[in-house]
Amino acid sequence: MHTIELGERAQLALDTVHRRPTRGIPSWLVHVMEHASIERLAGTAPGTYRQDPDRVYLAYQNAICTCAIDQWIPTNPLSMGSGGYEAPDAKGATQGAERIEIDGVEIDGPEDVIEHMQRFTFPRLREAIATFDEDQRVRELLAHEAAVQDILAPDILKTGYGFISFPTFAYGAYGYEGYFMAYALYPEVMEAHFALQADLALLNNRAAARAYREGGLPPMYRLDHDMTDSRGTLVDIRSLDRIWFPQLARCLEPVLQTDANLLWHCDGNISDMAPRLVEIGVRGFQGFQYEDGVDYQRICRMKARDGQPLMIIAGVSVTTTLPHGTPADVRRQLDWLVEHGPRTGLFLACSSSVTPGVPWDNIRTLIEGLRHYQRVGRDGA
Repeated sequence: MHTIELGERAQLALDTVHRRPTRGIPSWLVHVMEHASIERLAGTAPGTYRQDPDRVYLAYQNAICTCAIDQWIPTNPLSMGSGGYEAPDAKGATQGAERIEIDGVEIDGPEDVIEHMQRFTFPRLREAIATFDEDQRVRELLAHEAAVQDILAPDILKTGYGFISFPTFAYGAYGYEGYFMAYALYPEVMEAHFALQADLALLNNRAAARAYREGGLPPMYRLDHDMTDSRGTLVDIRSLDRIWFPQLARCLEPVLQTDANLLWHCDGNISDMAPRLVEIGVRGFQGFQYEDGVDYQRICRMKARDGQPLMIIAGVSVTTTLPHGTPADVRRQLDWLVEHGPRTGLFLACSSSVTPGVPWDNIRTLIEGLRHYQRVGRDGA
């Protein structure tokens, strides 16, 4: 897949993915969203990010010595102003929309969710399954990954995101209230929805497995879907045991037969989900909301299904430490993440995106810390 020789930082990331001995600890994508901070770190003039977001964002990632990026989203911070998110005129189902209508069906309650699923969603999934072209999907996937790697090269490794499928909650389409009421009242329809999603995902993931084998993709992939809040899973986890986890395991199996390390993005309290995900074959985690009770140290001590240590992308908290702490707090948390992280397979970053308003001294301290551990590693701390 690689058309160029990797530079030192990207090679450090690839060696870490392969669990080879390394001196330094690589840093993963740090997604700062305040334009002034992006420009300051990139060494460009004020206003240049809006004028040329792709160039300035890449310059910023190189300036902070990023080693690996899975999600290439250089224009994403354009949705932010100096005071935070600048909401578009049209609000989505989970963004305060006063009315949700899909395909002429107004979603005003759980029965409307079920009606739309059965009339529109299920037939579309069946059509996508019937017309799926595995060879074309492999070509598209490899072309996309190669194109992004060419943009990032030579010093940032492109790892996997967005091309492995699995069943997800549909709150993004129907809104939280209507969807989760339907989930509680019509579990047989939800199970059918998960099963159809898994049928299509299985086809897609066979193509993804081929891409890993045939294209030499770096064997690291981040699975991303928010299924928890600060209390735990958004639905009773026993229901997930019955109707979701079996479908997840079934559709991921082709990729689990490759050497790809699947990591789960942690949003909220994933304490109950973590052991179940590891049992299925997930080999690591990214994010961690410590303030929600997630036990980072316990998760880092867990072993993958084959008995190997988990791969961890450890993040300084973007909800507590970075916005509300001091530079000393930032340094302490970085040190703590390294001290209790796995001896191999560790990346350092932030727990999620860094929104506007974070003190500059904290951002500067974070970047200095990432550079420090990248240079000297755990034993040079």
